Amino acid sequence: MFLSEIEAEAALRDLRRRRDELDRAIAEHQLYLELGRRLGRAAPMPEAPSGPEPETPPAALGPLPGPAEPARAGEDLVAARRHGRALVAAAVNLLHEAGRPLHAGEILQGLTALGFELPGHDPVAALNTRLWKRSGPGGPLKRLGEAVYAPVEEDEDPD
Repeated sequence: MFLSEIEAEAALRDLRRRRDELDRAIAEHQLYLELGRRLGRAAPMPEAPSGPEPETPPAALGPLPGPAEPARAGEDLVAARRHGRALVAAAVNLLHEAGRPLHAGEILQGLTALGFELPGHDPVAALNTRLWKRSGPGGPLKRLGEAVYAPVEEDEDPD
C-alpha cells in the first residue's frame, strides 16, 4: 500500500524534473508573448482561462495595458520567479543565436536590448549569479569559465 523510501525519493526526483521542464517551457512561452507584445507583432488575444496562478508579465518588461488587479499574497514572489525564468530563457536563446560561449557582460547587453533590466550596483555580477545557479546538473546552461556560459546541448543532458 505505501511507497518505500526509495520509491518515494524516485517519484520526487521525477516530479521535480517534470516541474523544472514545465517551468522552463512556461517561461519561454511567456517570454515570446511579452516580446511579441512589446514589438507589436502579436495581435491581442482574448483572455484565456488561467490556472490557479494569475498571469503576470515579467517586471522588467513592464505591465501590460489593462485594468489593474489588487495585489495578492505571494504575487511579488511569483512575478520575481517568472522574471528570473524569463531572463534565463532569454539568455539561453541569446547563446543559441550567438553560436558561441558568451561572457555575462555580453549576455547582459543582449538582454538589455530585449528590454530586461537587472537592478543593483553591478548588473553583470547579478546576472552571473543567476546564470551560475542555472548551470548545474539538469540546468539549461554550462559554465565554461569565470562568467562565461554556453547552452547545454541536447546530447549532453544527463536525463
